[in-house]
Amino acid sequence: MDPTVEEDVQERTLKAEIKLYYDLLPAPFGPAPLLIALHGYGGSKWHAVGEAKMIAPVGFAIAALQGPYQHLREPKEKSGPLRYGFGWLTNFHPEESVAVHHRGLVQLIESVVAEGFVDYNRVFLLGFSQSCALNYRFAFSHPNALRGVIGICGGLPGDWNSNERYQQTSAAVFHAAGKNDEYYPPERVEPYENQLRQRADEVDFRSYDAGHEISPEMRADIRLWLGTHSR
Repeated sequence: MDPTVEEDVQERTLKAEIKLYYDLLPAPFGPAPLLIALHGYGGSKWHAVGEAKMIAPVGFAIAALQGPYQHLREPKEKSGPLRYGFGWLTNFHPEESVAVHHRGLVQLIESVVAEGFVDYNRVFLLGFSQSCALNYRFAFSHPNALRGVIGICGGLPGDWNSNERYQQTSAAVFHAAGKNDEYYPPERVEPYENQLRQRADEVDFRSYDAGHEISPEMRADIRLWLGTHSR
């Protein structure tokens, strides 16, 4: 059928439940501070948990949430978890993807807090690339849910100036940018610090000699920042 031809078609919707998968590494003693790590486009919870283990200070619990949209990658391995990549957004009704992301984070936090693993007042959210702007959407529309939010080599929400849901947040912000990032070059990210300060009282914006990646220097600085803000 030609979609441009007008027909007596009724578009309807159904609600269906999906599962979001995450890995959890509880701390030796709880309730502990929690670092929730989200991968970028094409990554997975296995990538996110690996990064989080290199970043989180001793004594932190770690959770790595996986995006809901799966696609095949082309790794050397013909089977196993690295064969698949995951994403967070769709172009068709992206607001629905944002809602799934928000509900997933809220339920993850509530679940691990209820189990006694995590201190509700010391939850940190880290996002790389595609998940960075999504995490900022969450932090500024759930202003009391996080102690801190960390964005790495990613952007701000496209509706930053128009979405009335974004509020002043109590969360501290750490944003790491790569000077050689081909997707988020310096001229693109230059206004981010001032924009973040519009709604966050504490913003630490740093640029690194790095591309679109999580560099060793970024990991070291974020680990120190987490240690300071989790006390």
